[in-house]
Amino acid sequence: MVSDVHGNARDLARAGEGADALICLGDLVLFLDYADHSRGIFPDLFGAANADRIVELRTARRFEEARAFQRRLWAGIGADRAAAIERAVRGQYAELFAAFPTPTYATYGNVDMPPLWPEYAGPGTTVLDGQRVEIGGWTFGFVGGGLRTPMRTPYEIDDEEYAAKIEAVGEVDVLCTHIPPEVPELVYDTVARRFERGSRALLDAIRRTRPRYSLFGHVHQPLVRRMRIGATECVNVGHFASTGRPWALEW
Repeated sequence: MVSDVHGNARDLARAGEGADALICLGDLVLFLDYADHSRGIFPDLFGAANADRIVELRTARRFEEARAFQRRLWAGIGADRAAAIERAVRGQYAELFAAFPTPTYATYGNVDMPPLWPEYAGPGTTVLDGQRVEIGGWTFGFVGGGLRTPMRTPYEIDDEEYAAKIEAVGEVDVLCTHIPPEVPELVYDTVARRFERGSRALLDAIRRTRPRYSLFGHVHQPLVRRMRIGATECVNVGHFASTGRPWALEW
């Protein structure tokens, strides 16, 4: 199981070795690497120095300044902005989806572009969002995307829409989401020094339906990677982009 792949196609190609299936919890795209500002779509378009500046502003939570800075940069590209981003994302998706083993079960992250996925997901990859599937006799539910934030990433949705997808999944053995439940220890990123958005609806569903596992990613350096909520084991499966190691679920 992997999450927050962010362009790591090399390790993704080996992530399913020895497993019955690979599960991916989203964020395939690498827009900007906060550990190495020279990597990603943003520095490819605008250079590492501008990437340094945008990371500095965002880390300081100066989001309005960051947006103004980005607007000035994008103004130099003009009307080709959307096309430039889509070309870059398509290049990453072509490489990453080709690395998925068969079978793979995947859902979207907040930086992904869901409308493009059907073009790249081969017959061995099942994409799920607000849906369930049986794997090895257990029922897995999948909910992708993130909630609204000042970062305005591509696949952020309203709390009500997210809650409806959680409700549609219902009772499952394993609840797979991109974002964590809204628990301070699980949503705080110790390197970015901020609380990411977690889901209250997800937390309520965990308490109500008591799945065996709640598995997620999104927070790259969480204060706590694993904890129990009642009968449910909650696990951040890891920042695959930096570790290159999948998390294994055995039963």
